[in-house]
Amino acid sequence: MTYTYEYSRPNLAVDCVVFGLDEPNSLKVMLIRRSLPPFQDQWALPGGFVRIDESVDAAARRELQEETGLKDVFLEQLYTFGLLDRDPRERVVTIAYYALVNLQEHLIRAATDASEAGWFPITQLPPLAFDHNEIIAMAIARLKGKVRYEPIGFELLPKKFTLSQLQTLYETVLGMPLDKRNFRKKILKMGLLIELDETQTEVAHRAARLYQFDESTYRQLKEKGFNFEL
Repeated sequence: MTYTYEYSRPNLAVDCVVFGLDEPNSLKVMLIRRSLPPFQDQWALPGGFVRIDESVDAAARRELQEETGLKDVFLEQLYTFGLLDRDPRERVVTIAYYALVNLQEHLIRAATDASEAGWFPITQLPPLAFDHNEIIAMAIARLKGKVRYEPIGFELLPKKFTLSQLQTLYETVLGMPLDKRNFRKKILKMGLLIELDETQTEVAHRAARLYQFDESTYRQLKEKGFNFEL
């Protein structure tokens, strides 16, 4: 039996807030310039409508890759936005996501209905289309909260990093200074870092030791009830 409905239904879309950390201490968001109306030529978050034959997660990853070239990145659902007048074209409900990438390891390129793509400091965003300012604000709040109890911040760093880079990451995301001795003592005590037999290269100052995040150890500890907390 085929069921029909007498009322119209909203369209479902996805938008992605992509964060990157630019040295020395700037948290940035990746934006695309829209090549189609509405808000043609304005900056916006990458995103688009969900196809009938795909999940919302798959749609978010597809739109991110199609419009910016980004793939295989940390991506997590953020919130659902559904005010009546948020899209001038029609009734649209958007499931927002946030992603974390290392700027040096993920190059972006504009494609499909994006004429340009670029990184912007979260404190210097241009005028944005739709309700994307609100989406970004919520993503920033989520990131600030979650880096304290899950090691997602490592997604913003290169695979090999110094303890100073790690501390700068947390200070930048949280927007506050951290005591160097206490931070290092706490992070090293967790046993989640692999100390490498390597140091920085091509630096003017004394080369610092490099480390890697031990994801397999973290997963094992998490299964035993370990809580990551900074």
